[in-house]
Amino acid sequence: MKLYRFLTGPDDASFCHKVTAALNKGWELSGSPTYAFNAATGLMLCGQAVVKDVAGKDYDPEMKLSEQ
Repeated sequence: MKLYRFLTGPDDASFCHKVTAALNKGWELSGSPTYAFNAATGLMLCGQAVVKDVAGKDYDPEMKLSEQ
């Protein structure tokens, strides 16, 4: 089964740690990162898609993707 997640967060070290943690759990980057300004909060936001192949499991919409 192939899994997809889109990680988001503020443009700070916490976002980098989120992506780094996913990479160290076997997720791979998919596509380019995104960067946008949230006018309501005045913050820059980052996003990055990640994918992961998991053998021997079937997809279930109830599964927590971050725990796979």
